[in-house]
Amino acid sequence: MNEHAIEHAVGSAHPAEEAHPQAPTYIVVAIILTILTAFEIGVFYAPFLQVVLVPLLIILAILKFILVAAFYMHLHFDSRVFSALFIFPLGLATLIVLSLMLLFFALGEHLAL
Repeated sequence: MNEHAIEHAVGSAHPAEEAHPQAPTYIVVAIILTILTAFEIGVFYAPFLQVVLVPLLIILAILKFILVAAFYMHLHFDSRVFSALFIFPLGLATLIVLSLMLLFFALGEHLAL
């Protein structure tokens, strides 16, 4: 095989660089994360939100996780394969944890565990 055929089969030695965000994008994301964190703290101390405290904090934590994973881990800008390799085990681990919580907390009373 000639050099051109090898580069075509394997990929270029210098792949085309995709456009990654510049510093202002990261600063905006950091400001959004700071605002979400301040909102989390405020929600905890707001007495009228105590009824929905846990679901609201979970939603805010998920939003923050998505922002961090997408921008600071560069999943938003990389190949979808990397996102799938990250999301699939995360989803599997979440299902395992939820299953164990169901087993030990909800069914534990009935099974006398």
